[in-house]
Amino acid sequence: MDIYGINGGGAGGRTLGVEEELLLVDPATGEALPRAGALLDLYVRPLQAASGPVLTAEFQQEMIEVVTPPHATLSELAQDIVAGRSIAHQAAQDVGVRVAALGTSPLPADPHPVQLRRFRAMTEEYGLTAREQLTCGCHIHVSVESPEEGVAVLDRMRNWLPVLIALSANSPFWHGKDSGYASYRSQVWNRWPSAGPLEILGTPDAYHQLVHDMVSTGVALDEGMIYFDVRLSRHYPTVEIRVADVCLQPGNTVLLAGVARGLVETAAREWRDGVEPVAVPSALLRLAGWKASRWGLQGELLDPHTHRPAPALTVVNSLLNHIRAALQDAGDLDRVDELADSLLAGGTGSVRQKEVLHRTGDLARVVEDAVDRTVSPL
Repeated sequence: MDIYGINGGGAGGRTLGVEEELLLVDPATGEALPRAGALLDLYVRPLQAASGPVLTAEFQQEMIEVVTPPHATLSELAQDIVAGRSIAHQAAQDVGVRVAALGTSPLPADPHPVQLRRFRAMTEEYGLTAREQLTCGCHIHVSVESPEEGVAVLDRMRNWLPVLIALSANSPFWHGKDSGYASYRSQVWNRWPSAGPLEILGTPDAYHQLVHDMVSTGVALDEGMIYFDVRLSRHYPTVEIRVADVCLQPGNTVLLAGVARGLVETAAREWRDGVEPVAVPSALLRLAGWKASRWGLQGELLDPHTHRPAPALTVVNSLLNHIRAALQDAGDLDRVDELADSLLAGGTGSVRQKEVLHRTGDLARVVEDAVDRTVSPL
């Protein structure tokens, strides 16, 4: 759902907002339940909906999406992330379920697509890929000043996106088993034929021609199915970063949003300064994304400068140094540094899920813990 606009350019005026997909779970068993329709039928948008978070449907009935409006400051966005999760929590309770910020269901699930014509067509066309697609991501929108700036940003931030997969990793389990991945959602998502990294395109015309050609093949049913790792909004002047798992705790979402805006602003400055994008092939970016998905922050990542293995902490610090000037100018530097330190000390949602399972031996307890952390304070 694209609702983001722009409040001027530059680090201080570049707006940002998020969409968080949440799992609907049985409070007793932890199993995913198809209650989205009942929830949204009862859900009454708050009076401040024009300026606050709202709930919407997603592909499967076992999930809903929380959408924030655009904000100029990270502090305002943080308040709406917490508020949106609280609204979702209350709405879920009204239909006998809970919300859990989990990238995949730890317990086996047999999802039920929302009964819309488009979703029925997707299920028929893509078979098991669609039927099993119960994954919850976090999509971050950051405003851009023009299509030219937007494509320039896509070209110049692409090699950093795998680091966001590692920072957000929150989906180690699949169908009741340890997948061996920190972010197995990434693996499931990339089954879609239109998902993945973009090549360097250079101009809006080249971007739109690629989208047109992909839809013309008939493999992508429509433009809404162009699932690039980062893409231009079809309706508003934003870029949408789509690689992240939904984060277990709201503070991690705030961190991702701040980093995303820093990446967009840094890329835009490079473009204005005549800095060419790093010409790394998409094939290498796929490998970088796979490595981030496999290990999260608990192993090595591919360094975006050298495309060789490096300790995850080294790569995260490299990312933060890369965007430091943009963070400083936006007033986000101290907040992002604090949140990054907290994440590195405490671990991602994937680490937390595995710790709970190790301690309790019960995936239902993993879900119960996730429910509590979903609505935890910042």
